[in-house]
Amino acid sequence: MLGLGVAIFLAIRSLGETLEAPHVTALPARAAVSKGEVDVVFHVLATLSAVIAVGYLIGRAFRWLGQPPVIGEVIAGLVLGPSVLGALSPQIAHLLVPAPDIDPSGTVTGALRAISQLGVVLYMFLVGLELNGPRMRKQAQAAVAISHASILLPFLLGAGLSLWLYPLLSSAEVSFTSFALFMGVAMAITAFPVLARILTDKKLDKTELGSLALGCAATGDVTAWCLLALVIGVAQAQVGNAVQVLLATIAFIAVMFTVVGPIATRVARRLDQGEFPSWTIPGVLVAVMVSALATETIGIHSVFGGFLLGAVIPHDSRLAGELHRKLHDVATILLLPAFFAVTGLQTEISLLGQGGDWLAVGAIILVATVGKVGGTFAAARFTGMDWRSASALGMLMNTRGLMELIVLNIGLEMGIISPTLFAMMVLMALATTLSTAPALRWLIPEARA
Repeated sequence: MLGLGVAIFLAIRSLGETLEAPHVTALPARAAVSKGEVDVVFHVLATLSAVIAVGYLIGRAFRWLGQPPVIGEVIAGLVLGPSVLGALSPQIAHLLVPAPDIDPSGTVTGALRAISQLGVVLYMFLVGLELNGPRMRKQAQAAVAISHASILLPFLLGAGLSLWLYPLLSSAEVSFTSFALFMGVAMAITAFPVLARILTDKKLDKTELGSLALGCAATGDVTAWCLLALVIGVAQAQVGNAVQVLLATIAFIAVMFTVVGPIATRVARRLDQGEFPSWTIPGVLVAVMVSALATETIGIHSVFGGFLLGAVIPHDSRLAGELHRKLHDVATILLLPAFFAVTGLQTEISLLGQGGDWLAVGAIILVATVGKVGGTFAAARFTGMDWRSASALGMLMNTRGLMELIVLNIGLEMGIISPTLFAMMVLMALATTLSTAPALRWLIPEARA
């Protein structure tokens, strides 16, 4: 068969050689990568491969140490960035992300940032899916009191700390109001997914303390993200436009809960009783992108739209379960590493060269911890919890993890915080998250097993 095919082709070729074609200017053949052009695909694939592999290995090591694996993934981004690999071997680091003189327009970094934004939008959508509305309502009295105390105190302490940090680490282009509001919100964040993972690993998620912690974290995250939307609107808009951004944000939230929410609930309950049509997953993904696009257009960040759409879908429905099953690994294993890579590229520990910088890092960690743990502890004791459980709940609410990094990246992209302050806040996010597991083992006997 092959021989016959070759023979027929040779016969066609012999006939074709006798033909003449008209003379036209030939189109130049485009090389895969022309001389002096950066191979974006090569660098993006190399960076993602390195971050996924190194993040998995460090994550396994941290899991063995009793820490959430996401910390290992965050550290992998820092290791592959200018803080570690860039300082030890710039040549190897430039194999991942080329030097600015080779890629002056930042094409590779821009591609990684686009992938990371998609990953963060999908991740926040999944976080919204995990919100347990009935559980939050069941524990509403304690959860609302504790969660908002754990937001109010660190928010005020962060705003107060801005009085010292603003003259040192900000610029005249950033108003003090925007800076102070952002610092307050950054101090008030709790990482709901990381907290849930810690509770599950310690087998505390079904206990009264675990259920209350999840309810507080979920309630607090909703409030904190609404505050962040307000901060972004104030920072991005002029005084006159800030009101428009705020009104548009309120209108968007109202539409999501009064129009999109009931529709999503009706569709989810109908799908619970029948087969999933082929349009379900593509339709939801389109809705996620449209919701993210809407909030981006309003003037707040795209992650807010993804998070809010997930929050209005019933978490216990087959639709939520199917979406989580199909999107979780893609978002967290494939796309989020681009976010860790971008975070690592933007974190330069070498900027903290003076003793005063490390004093500021210590002050930020102290204020963040005192605000979160102190606010939670006081409210928990007020609602009747014993001191050990109240302290454990405070340490759980002090977990910041990936959610804090998302907030910090937003602040850096908008120019509210400087690269130096960004590096300081990343160290704070790592320190507060790393302290949770050891504190739980000391405070809660059943967490030691």
